[in-house]
Amino acid sequence: MTLSPEDFDAVSAQLGRPPRGAIEVSYRCPDGAPAVIMTQPRLPDGTPFPTLYYLTDPRLTAEASRLEVAHVMTWMSERLEKDSALAEDYRQAHEHYLATRNALEDLGTTFSGGGMPDRVKCLHVLMAYALAEGPERVRLGTEAVALAAEHGGLRGTAIPESWPTCEELGIDPTQFDFSHAGKGALA
Repeated sequence: MTLSPEDFDAVSAQLGRPPRGAIEVSYRCPDGAPAVIMTQPRLPDGTPFPTLYYLTDPRLTAEASRLEVAHVMTWMSERLEKDSALAEDYRQAHEHYLATRNALEDLGTTFSGGGMPDRVKCLHVLMAYALAEGPERVRLGTEAVALAAEHGGLRGTAIPESWPTCEELGIDPTQFDFSHAGKGALA
């Protein structure tokens, strides 16, 4: 599996550098832009690279950063401590992530990404994972994508129209402080 030359060039332009260890485009935006790539567990120089899904679309990466600045990760981590069903969903998502990555190459580690399975450490990873595998795979990633769609005004361009909404997921986006997070539809 390899990226097409066109996708390689598009992702290189998005990242400002050539992608390392890229295998495929795992998610493409509704407007056609590649947005998530799958990477080899080991880079061409042999360096372990446990991040299976890598967010590349600048609209999505910027919005993931805005959500992090607005303390969405803290909110999610606190919920993980209190909600056993959410914690179980996150643990299962972690195990699936490891199994998928290990099917490519087993790095001999139980580290997956995004802080799984105990905390939320990186919304970029969780959004990439949810977009690559769909809204049923990892609840917290699905929520982060929904927040990005609403706050960033990305529904229909970078995020599918059909992605679950904040309202459908029971999330009140006004609970987050986006005052230091930059531009967005809710800012």
